[in-house]
Amino acid sequence: MMLPDLSDTIAALATPPGTGAIAVLRLSGPRAVIIADGVFRGKRLENQPTHTAHFGRIENEEGRTLDEVLITIFRAPRSYTGEELVEISVHGSPYIQQEVLQLLLRKGARLAQPGEFTLRAFLNGKMDLSQAEAVADLIAGQSEAAHAVALRQLRGGFKTEIAHLREELIHFASLVELELDFSEEDVAFADRTQLKNLVVKIRAYTQSLLRTFQLGNALRTGVATVIAGRPNAGKSTLLNALLNEERAIVSEIAGTTRDTIEEVLNIGGVQFRLIDTAGIREAQDAIEALGVQRTMEKIEQAAIVVYVWDVAAMTLAEVHQDLEAIGGAGTTPLLVVCNKMDKVPYFKTDWLLNPADPDIPPFLLGGGFPDHASFIAQHAALLPVSAKNQMNIEFLKEKLFEVVVGEGVNLESTVVTNARHYDALQRADTALADVLTGLETGVTGDFVAMDIRRALTFLGEITGEIGVEDLLGNIFGKFCIGK
Repeated sequence: MMLPDLSDTIAALATPPGTGAIAVLRLSGPRAVIIADGVFRGKRLENQPTHTAHFGRIENEEGRTLDEVLITIFRAPRSYTGEELVEISVHGSPYIQQEVLQLLLRKGARLAQPGEFTLRAFLNGKMDLSQAEAVADLIAGQSEAAHAVALRQLRGGFKTEIAHLREELIHFASLVELELDFSEEDVAFADRTQLKNLVVKIRAYTQSLLRTFQLGNALRTGVATVIAGRPNAGKSTLLNALLNEERAIVSEIAGTTRDTIEEVLNIGGVQFRLIDTAGIREAQDAIEALGVQRTMEKIEQAAIVVYVWDVAAMTLAEVHQDLEAIGGAGTTPLLVVCNKMDKVPYFKTDWLLNPADPDIPPFLLGGGFPDHASFIAQHAALLPVSAKNQMNIEFLKEKLFEVVVGEGVNLESTVVTNARHYDALQRADTALADVLTGLETGVTGDFVAMDIRRALTFLGEITGEIGVEDLLGNIFGKFCIGK
């Protein structure tokens, strides 16, 4: 991507295309006010101060009125882009939007590229790269938690913390570099013990940030939550109970759900993408086989698996066999829902953990089976539920939220939501590990300095202090035109 010519004045529609009450067109660049003044009939805009709004009309070259508008002026550098910026609020007719936009282009503006307004804000020092990316996250965020995380990043929370880390590293890097200038005198300016303690402290922080990425990514994109189990276990009934509406068809006939059904559930500001799947069993026909295949694919891709089984119709052996089939020893969080408890109220969930319990009725055992009891105890939560009667549904929702957010996570703290940031932090952490190795093995200062510079480079990539044109193109090319 070629960086934009900041001497151009750019124009674009800043609101979504289509019919609405109003639409906003945006002009930014050195001639923004002049171009707007040339088509506006009202007060002389060039004489107006920043952050003022003015009512008038827009006329084309023939003097025909296109619309009555409200124009807002933002003078450089006190604008979103740091440049002269004008926003024109027109009536939301697509015809009016296009007529006014084409008029601005004929008067000397250039159509903005995707993300160019925010790119100019970055180039003009109005925000760093992590804040610019937070703009896109703020626009795309569809839950309270995603909004809170993006807003914190936009306000510079991440930027401030990264800047502090870099500042401390730069101090020691400069001392190590200074030693290299005096290598013949064999002097030491950088205290190796202090440097080691600093690197250990920074690594602890970067690793804590890396651990937040799974949560951050889930908040940003929604948590893929697969509801799996055998036919007629009550998966669709559970989906309906969670949503509190009749979304999926419920029938006594096994195998009613032949394909996946997706719905969104908001729990505590976090969006869960609930995926009801076809039952796990030997397929009776090609269509059902395809449904079962898709179920297994969704399980592999899931962030959480909710395994549902019928306590009135299945044995513990069958449950353990299913857990083995869906990846019993995997790392995906697993909630085991013991459904239809209204039919077998004496059932104890602990029986899944202790198949040798003498109180277990013989018909529930089902013979020999692979022992996943230790795995279930470590990785799964057991929940007695009656989806039909809404029993323990709220408890299940609490467990889902707890799996994603955890009890000790504060959404007001910095959470990594961006894969690019995660990759840069990983590489910075590797470079810092190399610094520690070098200090422990007594390598020369030039190698220590090289590893510190690598860490600084990777941390700088997050905020954009290390500028790379391809990186900017990849980020801002995903923005909408008017942003």
